[in-house]
Amino acid sequence: MADIKRIGRWLLMKHCLVCKSSKLKTFLSLGPVPLANALLTEDQLEEGELFYPLDVYFCLNCNHVGISNIIPPEKLFKNYFYMTSMSKTMLENLKGLVADAENYIKKGKAPFVVDIGSNDGTLLKLFKANSANVLGVEPATNIAKIAEQDGIPTLNVFFNEESSHTIVKKHGKPSVITATNVFAHVADLDGFMKGVVNLLDENGVFIFENAYLLDLIQHTEFDTIYHEHLCYYAIRPLIVLFNRFGLDIVDAKRIPIHGGSIRVFVKKKGTTKPSQNVIDLIALEKKNKLDDIKTYTKFADDVKKIRKELWTLLEKIKSEGKHIVGYGATAKSTTLLNYCRIGTDFIDYITDSTPLKQNKFSPGMHIPIKSPDVLREKRPDYILLLAWNFADEIIKKEQWFTEAGGHFIKPIPKPGIIKQMD
Repeated sequence: MADIKRIGRWLLMKHCLVCKSSKLKTFLSLGPVPLANALLTEDQLEEGELFYPLDVYFCLNCNHVGISNIIPPEKLFKNYFYMTSMSKTMLENLKGLVADAENYIKKGKAPFVVDIGSNDGTLLKLFKANSANVLGVEPATNIAKIAEQDGIPTLNVFFNEESSHTIVKKHGKPSVITATNVFAHVADLDGFMKGVVNLLDENGVFIFENAYLLDLIQHTEFDTIYHEHLCYYAIRPLIVLFNRFGLDIVDAKRIPIHGGSIRVFVKKKGTTKPSQNVIDLIALEKKNKLDDIKTYTKFADDVKKIRKELWTLLEKIKSEGKHIVGYGATAKSTTLLNYCRIGTDFIDYITDSTPLKQNKFSPGMHIPIKSPDVLREKRPDYILLLAWNFADEIIKKEQWFTEAGGHFIKPIPKPGIIKQMD
């Protein structure tokens, strides 16, 4: 087991990011956890690492859910290991986003599309293939360079009001702004929103995706909670937020990516009426009591049950002399492994297809990360699906493993061994 040596500096959230209320109620504490993507090299193992509290609040005023502990964004995003292009499932999801965006683009004119948090440019490549002019905004220097090398012009900065003025001055206003799994990461939410309002064309659309609070609660997806994810959005609090900036949610749809997300379409007030989808989602959130603190205290109790059940399952497997490895050195795996205190006493190593992650060690638990190629060499008995949100893709890719008698373990929403697929 790794020992906690140092607690890093962080800022306590005193006001709700969405409505500015100070009526915040903490309902879940996941303990001191290292930063989700702070993978370590072998040389760094002896240096010690920083851990930070990971607490979650419920706003009694607007019912928003968010992280209580803010880490400076420079620590989180200037050097990054996640690459969108590594997942076929994500690629298919992004194709759906591009298709939806086409409904808001005037025919016969090449649109200008800006992607905030553009990563390696995967989404913009799809827009570019449809004859769009594109620009990425990506704060991670290492990832921005990869996008540039692949022909996607990328501004290597954090998006805010200041950078929006830079874009408008040099490129003009886009008809489409996108942000996939980025909007929930923003600590300076007001600065971000002012940037969107300034940047967006009068008839343009802002499209963003993020994990959906309803799915997180219903499926006890507590590992989706980590320091990058400051906000866990539902439609009702989002309406409060956008109203403050003269914007309307005109459409929204649930999508299966990342264990359940929402794709939200936002325009300037008075341009388009909200769709029936928006009305239906508001009713669904009320039906499932996302406005009641009791919903979240029950969630916290369910999280504790998962930890106990997962420990019991892994201990039983290890007592039988079997070998377990992890699949997916994901951000969510940092929360899961550290909260459940699962280290090399349970898991021999973690495999991940992203070259930037290989030959490094997981935050906190210091489990070595290897290429999936080693699975065929070492032949473990069980694979713990740390990237459970891509379970179907992984199981299909590693079909040989189950054919050879291996078993996959899914930790969320209820720990268990996945039955053999036909």
